Amino acid sequence: MTILFILLLFAFIFLLWRYSELRGKIEERAWQLFEEWRDKELEKLSEQKAEMLFEDWKRKYEKKIRKDAIEKSKSVIIGKITEHFAPFLPEFKYNPKDARFIGSPVDFIVFDGLDEGDLKKIVFLEVKTGKSPLSKREKLIKKIVESKKVEWDSIRLGND
Repeated sequence: MTILFILLLFAFIFLLWRYSELRGKIEERAWQLFEEWRDKELEKLSEQKAEMLFEDWKRKYEKKIRKDAIEKSKSVIIGKITEHFAPFLPEFKYNPKDARFIGSPVDFIVFDGLDEGDLKKIVFLEVKTGKSPLSKREKLIKKIVESKKVEWDSIRLGND
């Protein structure tokens, strides 16, 4: 009977030790699963917050971008109108009748003195407002004109 009692006692101690060991593993696994879940939830919340902040920023900044675009558009329109009326403004030093509006790549070609029948020179004229600089194309044209690489050419159409 004592042997049976000792065997039962060893079995009980073994089962208790095994239970304790399994319980530790279960708690460790449960804690690991909890941490993984928590990390995923925190990441998801962080992404949602970032998305909300971005949308808020975009909404606020979009108004500024639109306002800026409208202002630039107004400036461009005013510039185009000013270009067309430039020959009639006091700053224009040529006879308006001698000016021909082209618009691109230069605003005007002025045939200085042509209206009076005494052509003195031909001027490539660019109208600028404020402090706006010449564009790359305008600078190229200016360079060619200043280096006197300008020619006259004629084309005859039709076979008469």
